Amino acid sequence: MGYDKIFDLTGQTAVVTGALGKLGPIWLEALLSFGANVFAMDHPDAKSSKRFNSLKDEYGAKRVHLAYADIMNRAALVKALDKCVDNFGIPHILVNNAGIDLPPEPGASYALEDIPEEKFMPALLVNVSGLFQVTQVFGGAMIKQGRGSIINIGSLYASVSPNKALYDHIDCEPPFIKPPAYGASKAAVLNLTRYFATHWGSKGVRVNALSPGGVLGGQDEEFKRKFSERTPLGRLAVAEDLAGPLVFLASSASSYVTGVNLPVEGGYTAW
Repeated sequence: MGYDKIFDLTGQTAVVTGALGKLGPIWLEALLSFGANVFAMDHPDAKSSKRFNSLKDEYGAKRVHLAYADIMNRAALVKALDKCVDNFGIPHILVNNAGIDLPPEPGASYALEDIPEEKFMPALLVNVSGLFQVTQVFGGAMIKQGRGSIINIGSLYASVSPNKALYDHIDCEPPFIKPPAYGASKAAVLNLTRYFATHWGSKGVRVNALSPGGVLGGQDEEFKRKFSERTPLGRLAVAEDLAGPLVFLASSASSYVTGVNLPVEGGYTAW
């Protein structure tokens, strides 16, 4: 294969969970642009977005199919896999994007020592157990074919603790802190990435993580100013910053890369 073809995904099937969320359409557009057919999944209660609908209209039903499944429900995942096979065949690519983020929300702040278990556990369960089950079901189909690339979406906060100064301008009592369950769950995702990579590498399936830093999307101006000043590249990420790294990990351009975390965070952790 010539180097001009190493990013080509033409004819490949990509599964993207959390397809209707903030980052979902970014992954979809990147994969579709490089030729993949995309089996998009989200929770039955998820609402479609303008950007997703635009992509579906642009590429049509032959390239994009939306299915609803709760990633905590294994039976639903098995049915989703069957639908994927019926529409596009056994997946070549899996983007584990679904999960619970915990942004600032009025009336939802707690002192660290007072965070109740019921606020801690959902993110941990969905972000870790849900991803684990999706990987088992769809990755299991990949290993039977002897090929595949799995990309787990991590986070900057999988590697470093949130800087509380980024949030101290938010008017709430107690002061908002980024909930610890989010970073803890994403750190677990990185470990699962390495775990699956070591077990499935000999079976032809690569498993890597992509960890975005702050991604532009509705944040208040003060947060954007603080985050940008804290980041060597001086800004938050935009869609184009994430698309290339994803396609790299999905394609044969990364054919000798597995078990790694690719940070896409503008140099945030360089100082």
